[in-house]
Amino acid sequence: MKNWLQLSNEVLEAKKIGLPVVALESTIISHGMPYPQNVKTAKKVEQIIRDQGAVPATIAIMDGKIKVGLTHEEIDTLAKEEGVAKVSRRDLASVLTSNRTGATTVAATMICAELADIDVFVTGGIGGVHRGAEKTMDVSADLEELAKTNVAVVCAGAKSILDIGLTLEYLETKGVPVVGYQTDEFPAFYTAKSGFGVDITVEEAHEVAKMLHAKWELGLQGGAVIGNPLPDESALDPKWIDAIIQEALKEASQNEISGKEVTPFLLDRLKEKSEGKTLESNISLVENNARVGAEIAVQLTKERQQ
Repeated sequence: MKNWLQLSNEVLEAKKIGLPVVALESTIISHGMPYPQNVKTAKKVEQIIRDQGAVPATIAIMDGKIKVGLTHEEIDTLAKEEGVAKVSRRDLASVLTSNRTGATTVAATMICAELADIDVFVTGGIGGVHRGAEKTMDVSADLEELAKTNVAVVCAGAKSILDIGLTLEYLETKGVPVVGYQTDEFPAFYTAKSGFGVDITVEEAHEVAKMLHAKWELGLQGGAVIGNPLPDESALDPKWIDAIIQEALKEASQNEISGKEVTPFLLDRLKEKSEGKTLESNISLVENNARVGAEIAVQLTKERQQ
């Protein structure tokens, strides 16, 4: 594994002295936000995690290595470089062996986090079952990864461009716990409520930590989804955002955009059609998830020490 995995000095030191570490994906930098908001957000999210007493580990593929913990210069490279590969499970080996620069999706970040023995991961929203999947079979690899990789994913629910009902059904089939953090309703990324319930509602980070500790102690393979709604002041009107999503989906179909190109196309169109409001919400929810994720990681470390 030393041939492929490279931990930053900060992450190595954290592991040495027993500090909690929180994984962060990198597609949000390369594909999810425009420059310079992507760099500013990535660095602020890392600082939020440090302020909570944990250590951030942004993950990416660079120079034939899985880098766990990036320097500011490496974050800048991801933000500015053209042709950065979007890396999921199927792409990981090929991007590594071809020495390409790759940004990790939720699925790939989970894999890399587990390899580095990190079990809490913060992202914006998970992938899921796409609308119309009964015809296209377009289901995110994130869901399969959640079923088999022992990493908890703190997110603002599933992206609202997806079929959230089917996404939750898929997770139920795979035995993945869906936790509502201070909510009894699964969040829908830009909005705090989706109309769908969660399996468990918790009010405090230590409750999540106890559940995760028990789950993995029992040998129950797979991760968990911690749905953390974005703050009320950043939430968008559900009917308004859904109308914009429908327009963007129609455009994607007309332009024959499919597969892993769909999500970046839709997010870009939503930002344009909403005059930047979706980008503002995206930044707010990622920062909020970082705070909660770090709190959970701190409590999980305490739970294990006890």
